[in-house]
Amino acid sequence: RRTVITVDDPLLANAAAMAILEPPLAVQSEAELRRFSDDVLPHLATRATMLDFRVATGKPATEILRAANQTHADLIVTGSHGRSGLQKMFFGSTTGRVLRETSVPVLVTREERPASASHAEMARNIHRVLAPVDLTAASGRQVTFAAAIAEQLRVPLIVAHIVEPIFVPMRVRQALSGADTIRRAEVEAGLAAIEASIPPGVTTENVVSTGAPAEEIVRLAETRGANLIVMGLHSGGMLGPRMGAVTYRVLSATKALVVALPPAAAAS
Repeated sequence: RRTVITVDDPLLANAAAMAILEPPLAVQSEAELRRFSDDVLPHLATRATMLDFRVATGKPATEILRAANQTHADLIVTGSHGRSGLQKMFFGSTTGRVLRETSVPVLVTREERPASASHAEMARNIHRVLAPVDLTAASGRQVTFAAAIAEQLRVPLIVAHIVEPIFVPMRVRQALSGADTIRRAEVEAGLAAIEASIPPGVTTENVVSTGAPAEEIVRLAETRGANLIVMGLHSGGMLGPRMGAVTYRVLSATKALVVALPPAAAAS
């Protein structure tokens, strides 16, 4: 089942109630939601039972997360709401809060990406799946999730790790002349261990790159034709659930679709 939700602003709802709006605002909002769905999902127009329509009143992110919990949703689909100029580098508050607080995967869509009505159409638009990993305990589960998508779409999977450059004083570098080689060998061993868990039917490529992680991930997605990125959302200690800085920057800059995977969802 798919649930389509729209959220009315509380001030607008109160004004409509005081004006005794007929039909009520919620009824009008649902009618608009149904018309919108018919326009963007014409292949489902004659199968309305496949969609549930919800109209809520309150803060959009809160109501989206509440609906996901109530419907036991496996995936939240939301737009990036990118804008031109300086604003393009930042998410709308709704998407950002959903990503910070979600307990289920979130698919962030882009206006630039073509819509897909079936697996076959999606596979034509997605040439590779990119899973950038940090080689922490969550990486194996993240790659398992990405591999399952790649297997369903019958596209290759790229598992990548970005080695951040670190400043080492010259005298220390001379004393540790083989440090970079050892560091890269450890990364390659970690990727090989992860690759061993990927189903044999998935074509997999391991990539080790050096640079700023977010910029390298966006570059890899563009140069390798990876139209779908599967990234982890990490929780942040005393401040509670937080979206990692690298994930945020990737989501702000990439033109690819992104599945953001919270730790709880990765574990399952």
